[in-house]
Amino acid sequence: MAEKPKGKKEPAPTEKTPPKPAGKPTAAAPAPPAEKPVEAPAEVPAAKPKGKKKPKVRKKEKGAYTRYKVDNGLTRLRPYCERCGIGYFMADHGDRFACGHCGFTRYKR
Repeated sequence: MAEKPKGKKEPAPTEKTPPKPAGKPTAAAPAPPAEKPVEAPAEVPAAKPKGKKKPKVRKKEKGAYTRYKVDNGLTRLRPYCERCGIGYFMADHGDRFACGHCGFTRYKR
């Protein structure tokens, strides 16, 4: 081999690259996504069959016959509220009477 002079460097061999176009740089082609291993599907609990919804049960309004007793005349079965006056019956809760309108409570003896 021939000796190289110390001051001069030889240009490195380069591959010819095409010139870059002016303007926006182009993005490299995206790499294809790596394939993920296929897993067996997890056991899913059995779904309940969708059927018709049950209709909501509404309370029936109690008539006036639950508040009065008919004998020789009318007899009130429950007392009126002392605060609200005539027309507001008190609810019978076994050990007390309570007004649903104002919340007044009268205990039984």
